[in-house]
Amino acid sequence: MSSATDDIVTTDRLSVSFGGVHAVSEVSVRVGAGKLVGLIGPNGAGKTTFIDALTGFVRSSGQVTFDGRDISRWPAHRRAKVGLLRTWQSTEIFSNLTVAENLLIGSETESVGKVFADLFAPARRRPTQDVRAVLDRFGIADLADRMPSDLSAGQRKLVGVARALAADPKLVLMDEPAAGLDSHESLELGKHLRGVIDSGTSILLIDHDMGLVLSVCDYLYVLDAGKLIAEGTPAEIRRNPLVLSAYLGEPADEVAVDGQVTEVNQ
Repeated sequence: MSSATDDIVTTDRLSVSFGGVHAVSEVSVRVGAGKLVGLIGPNGAGKTTFIDALTGFVRSSGQVTFDGRDISRWPAHRRAKVGLLRTWQSTEIFSNLTVAENLLIGSETESVGKVFADLFAPARRRPTQDVRAVLDRFGIADLADRMPSDLSAGQRKLVGVARALAADPKLVLMDEPAAGLDSHESLELGKHLRGVIDSGTSILLIDHDMGLVLSVCDYLYVLDAGKLIAEGTPAEIRRNPLVLSAYLGEPADEVAVDGQVTEVNQ
């Protein structure tokens, strides 16, 4: 995929166990700097647990190297501070803050105290140039002064994704960002994600919208039952019999035709 010196993050035999259950088993992946890499697999494959381990939210074995440093034993907040951020499947935004103020909170990395100050007195600060740039990038500048209660579910999802990028991370791990989006919003999200890559931030993307994943990713990894079963370009993954079997057990021509891939939700 890329040379080791070009990788923003690598994992070497990363594993997570809960009692006797091996949720992630010796998974090794690489995300190149300035690349959009997908991580896919059926429900229960271990994708979210892998992201939890990569960002330090669950205990794991194996090695994680980020931006040239071994961060395997770093806590989650220390990983975030150096630019390794994530979104969550259920993205909650602050209901008492406007869209712009939510992004402003996301952009703050200086201290916990400053974040709480913004929560209790958001009116004293205005959106920064960086926040306005992210609003523009995601096409939601017209929502800047709206409250979350005034937004659709899809719009709230976009705000949550935009908030993760407001801190200008080196790598953002996106867990189901297209969930709740209609087909038009998903297409627009894909365009925005490619714009994020062009601006220098790398992305590791998890999503069940296979049309989105296969159309925007540079490279893909596939998990099943906690194990890595395949990797390759989108064209290679479309034809991989192990991947097709893991999802649907159907021939390739029933899953993807001329790049039009049915949405896989299991």
